Amino acid sequence: MPFRDRADAGRQLASRLAAYAGREDVTVLALPRGGVPVGFEVAKLLGVPLDVLIARRIVAADSDHMTIGAVASGGVRVVDEELCRALGVSDKAVAWLADVEAREVERLERVYYGCHKAPDIRDRTLLLVDDGIATGASMRAAVTAVEQGRPAGIVIAVPVASYAAYAELSRHAREFVYCYIRDPVYSVGLWYEDYAPVSEQDVCRLLGETSREPTAGRPGASAW
Repeated sequence: MPFRDRADAGRQLASRLAAYAGREDVTVLALPRGGVPVGFEVAKLLGVPLDVLIARRIVAADSDHMTIGAVASGGVRVVDEELCRALGVSDKAVAWLADVEAREVERLERVYYGCHKAPDIRDRTLLLVDDGIATGASMRAAVTAVEQGRPAGIVIAVPVASYAAYAELSRHAREFVYCYIRDPVYSVGLWYEDYAPVSEQDVCRLLGETSREPTAGRPGASAW
């Protein structure tokens, strides 16, 4: 497997993002929870701030747990309507599932922004980091969320991605950076020797550690 753990993946990914090292206009936005250990290493090695952007997948449990969309901070909802029709998932069911995940996003905002100030992303170049992309639904919601904050540019950066996700998401970003690309990516965890769960406490700890790093241009109040 290409990565020992998420820290190793973050170090490998950082080597492909050297052009952004030391820039005062750059912020790493990691998707909790799994993306935060990756983003932590990227931010540390590039010498830029780390923050989080919360996005949750919408999963149709009655349809083999297929991902049919995602929600993110700022009230963003992205739904694959064509897939929902193919699976026979009604609009009412989609709305209910999205509401459940939206409430979880709100809860996580209280958890993570309670231990770390939410980012001001206006006019900044954002490196959106996760531990991998299979369907791309969560990252698409994340991109839509940050677009509302008027950043200078969006860069998607992940250790592994599927070709399908790359084809879709690269149209919405200045750059799409990856270590490996394959199709299909059945499960991101298969690319890691150690894919241990990341807890909410782990996320807050890493955010606390990066807040003590001597990085320039740390964001202020939330743009959402």
